[in-house]
Amino acid sequence: MVNLSPTLSTQHRSTLSYDLKDWQRGYESLRQESAYWIDEIEGEVPVELEGTFFRNGPGLFEIGGQSIKHPFDGDGMVCAFSFRGGRVHFQNRFVRTEGFIKEQAAEKILYRGVFGTQKPGGWLANLLDMQFKNIANTNVLYWGGKLLALWEGAEPHRLDPKNLETVGLDYLGGRLKPGQAFAAHPRLDPASIWDGGEPGLVNFSIEAGASTKIRIYEFSLEGKLRREQVHSVPGFAFVHDFALTPHYYIFFQNPVKFNPLPYLLGLRGAGECLDLQTDEPTRILVIPRDGNSSQGVQILESPAGFIFHHANAFEVNDQELCVDSVCYASYVKLKNEVDFREVDFPALEPGLLWRFHLNLAQQTVTRECWGERCCEFPVIHPEKVGRDARYVYLGAAHATGGNAPLQAVLKVDLWEKRSDCYSFAPRGYVGEPMFVPRPSAEAEDEGWLLVLVYDASNHRSKLVILDAQDLGKGAIATLHLKHHIPYGLHGTWTREYFLD
Repeated sequence: MVNLSPTLSTQHRSTLSYDLKDWQRGYESLRQESAYWIDEIEGEVPVELEGTFFRNGPGLFEIGGQSIKHPFDGDGMVCAFSFRGGRVHFQNRFVRTEGFIKEQAAEKILYRGVFGTQKPGGWLANLLDMQFKNIANTNVLYWGGKLLALWEGAEPHRLDPKNLETVGLDYLGGRLKPGQAFAAHPRLDPASIWDGGEPGLVNFSIEAGASTKIRIYEFSLEGKLRREQVHSVPGFAFVHDFALTPHYYIFFQNPVKFNPLPYLLGLRGAGECLDLQTDEPTRILVIPRDGNSSQGVQILESPAGFIFHHANAFEVNDQELCVDSVCYASYVKLKNEVDFREVDFPALEPGLLWRFHLNLAQQTVTRECWGERCCEFPVIHPEKVGRDARYVYLGAAHATGGNAPLQAVLKVDLWEKRSDCYSFAPRGYVGEPMFVPRPSAEAEDEGWLLVLVYDASNHRSKLVILDAQDLGKGAIATLHLKHHIPYGLHGTWTREYFLD
């Protein structure tokens, strides 16, 4: 294992860059839905930056006076930032899922949450209740002329991209059955070798159990299904994301054990019944995209760890692959009796960026760590998906070691093995950055980073535009919203502009 220290200033470990109460306020609900032109701007918005930045995440953290137990159980709220002519319009709207409508009318929680939220009434009210609410809170995707709010446990919700109104459930032209899952981490192949170099959307669904069924879809630019594969793998699989190369789908099967008994008895949420088995390896599934290949699914093993998100993967040659992922040494077990806002960050293992080298001929895995800075939510240039990308951008901690809230944007140069960072500490908190290539750009990092920052000093959020080539320049433009936006999850950029 090689530990590559980043070329960044080091903060003394005993000094915290954040105040926990500041961070906690970012998890206050935002109930109002708004639509307005952003007029409080520092700097200038690049005129070349034209299109729409959509972002999804939980917006409500209590219903009828009862708090949800984990933010991942919160109802999805989609935001849209529309750019044209140096001006930016903002709007936000909750996804009107069936569960959202019913609970808002009843003014109480009617469904159990995957990550721990229980219906009022104790264990008896939750006994043997396995009906989840489709919360549509994890990602938002514009593809095939549709804007889709995604949650990995069920089918997508279609939204109107002009005003974010919910159109209804979308079954992708009949390819999904009612209640069938469609993951929240699709990958866009910029030039599929299986389709004459045309771009394509690749996504999957998981049907977990004693054995796990992985269903993989590939769609055309117009939203038509090109191909579909189904594979069964032994054991329970908690898979949130996957990686893609021109020839392979790659899934990391975290060594997680699920004990369903407390969940079935109404005592715990499903997410609280998971445990990482550190004495068992992570299993890496390498699946050929050519469904007719005689090669079949290959299963490699790596030391135990837990992965939510992959940055990218690429093929070194026909027998060697590389996968860049944010990996944790342990899975943070959810506890029903603990408020999710009461996080002891220094006591937790940080997420770190790792590279996994897969040798298919020798069936071996080696790995190296790219640095000691806690990070999450990796993104790359969209044209580099499945290729040897030079740069990856992440939300990161301010300090170079230990676990902490995300307060900075980290740029890692994978070729030169160095990194750069721009921090919003001590009172700014970030999520997933969005890389937007500059039109007619020649260099891979020629573009902008859009970063939604929670400003605890004013209990408001701001959209910050950074030069991806030089983070040291600071903000090109800072757009101050009239209110805060709760910490979100994932988003997408499209060059389409939908406002009239």
